[in-house]
Amino acid sequence: MKHTGVFRYAAVALVMLLLSFEARPCTNVLVSRGASADGSVMISYLADAGGLMDPLHFYPGGTYAPGDSLEIFSWHTGNSLGWIAQVPQTYRVIGNMNEHQVAIGETTFGGREELHDPNGIIDYGNMMYITLQRATSAREAIKIMTDLANTYGYKRTGESFSVADKDEAWVLEIIGKGKYGKGIVWVAARVPDGYISAHANQARIRQINFRDRANWMWSEDVVSFARERGWFDGRDRDFSFADTYAPLTPTALLLCEGRVWSVFNRAAPSKELSADYWRCVVGAEPYPLFIKPDRKVTLQDMKWFVRDHFHGTPYYTGEGFASGPYNNPYRWRPLFFELEEDTMSYAWERTIAQPQTGFSFISQSRNWLPNEVGGIFWYGVDDTYSNAYMPLYMGMTKPPVSLITGNIYEFDWESAFWVFNLVANYAYGLYSYIIEDIQKVQKEVEQRAQTMTQAVDIAAKALHETNPDLMREYLTDFSVNNAEYTVQRWRELGYYIFAKYNDRYIRTSTEFRPWPEGVGYPEDHLKRSVEERPGYYDLRWRQPGEPIY
Repeated sequence: MKHTGVFRYAAVALVMLLLSFEARPCTNVLVSRGASADGSVMISYLADAGGLMDPLHFYPGGTYAPGDSLEIFSWHTGNSLGWIAQVPQTYRVIGNMNEHQVAIGETTFGGREELHDPNGIIDYGNMMYITLQRATSAREAIKIMTDLANTYGYKRTGESFSVADKDEAWVLEIIGKGKYGKGIVWVAARVPDGYISAHANQARIRQINFRDRANWMWSEDVVSFARERGWFDGRDRDFSFADTYAPLTPTALLLCEGRVWSVFNRAAPSKELSADYWRCVVGAEPYPLFIKPDRKVTLQDMKWFVRDHFHGTPYYTGEGFASGPYNNPYRWRPLFFELEEDTMSYAWERTIAQPQTGFSFISQSRNWLPNEVGGIFWYGVDDTYSNAYMPLYMGMTKPPVSLITGNIYEFDWESAFWVFNLVANYAYGLYSYIIEDIQKVQKEVEQRAQTMTQAVDIAAKALHETNPDLMREYLTDFSVNNAEYTVQRWRELGYYIFAKYNDRYIRTSTEFRPWPEGVGYPEDHLKRSVEERPGYYDLRWRQPGEPIY
């Protein structure tokens, strides 16, 4: 037997950077082919966790002999967990998408603590990336994922996955059996054509249509296991996976379902979905698993879904006292807090766009193009509101150097992660001003990339028919060069904003002695400052004996 340990070479450097952080508070959006403007299947994924730095995952694929095995390393610690059987053929994986246009994202929902199993071999990270190496369709991916967990044991908490190919998108939800047995209970639902879905760290599949095996899949014991544990005693058709295996709490509603509401509210404002549910109103109706958008969803719409701060709603986080003097939409961790001599517990809102996003993507799977051309992985690092998405074609044969460079411990100008983080972190202190400069460049580079991909599609398709090797070289050159161009523009943006706002002045002139304008403070902040210390800031003569502090 040959122990290939191939997963080590593809991912151990990546997982060693993920030392023991807690489950990621991520967000996924799924768009069926009939709901997208161009007929592509799209999913998005934000990998969010404080201290997370993931280099772009790049695995070239390969062939293996009978009896070969694969060493598995913990997604969280990098420690070896054991070995599994290798398959004869594996496929190229770029980020969270493979050469067959299969894409996978996830969000962790936790679920019942007694079902968390620390003893398995397969955690959710291994589940995703091993499956991407092996799957040619979304349905096949679901079978591989669930088989891996049941064969080798599942080592994590409850997970929701987005699984897509060039024809379909599925929501897959799983949870282990803890001390009650090996493997998982699970359910998967196909997003109906013309609809979209979303999940954000809370299980969302409730009733299962057991009569529709074309659009639903489930473990045969998904209901009976719950009966055995005493968690459900009704009819099968009334069984709810989410309510049984991941009972809701105010925390889950406020921090998780609020993000689902924000996506649905943007996509289908005509539905007028009430905010009562995510605002924890007792008896409020849950949001549907699927929703039909008011109009077909574009790639740009997907970007704004994942760049949301509850814009255009009463819950927008970029205004009010909590946003500070410069309308920063973020609330620094921890999200939960208490006040002295107060028995109430508090929590900040949790928007989709977040500073602690390690990486994110929007995948496009397009069935009218050859797989190597049809699969585009729009990849970005750091905060989605201030990043730039770079198109990576599935036909590329090597990754951009800046996307696989760096670590979480030291700054590196050659690492895209650190370049984007530097720009975003400088903006947080003067947000309302600097975000406008960032989004000007963001729009420039993203429009450039989207325009160029239209031409690349045509040229690459033609090359696919005449010279596939040259096609792959062409797709590699474009993907790599465009990514490095984008990172360089961000370096230049960093130089620009640092000089423009140095010492909190706004320099708009190249004069040697420009006498720049200071940024000052907005009216509300000035008013609150005066109210806090009445008379202290008064610019007037004071009478002897009058307080001066």
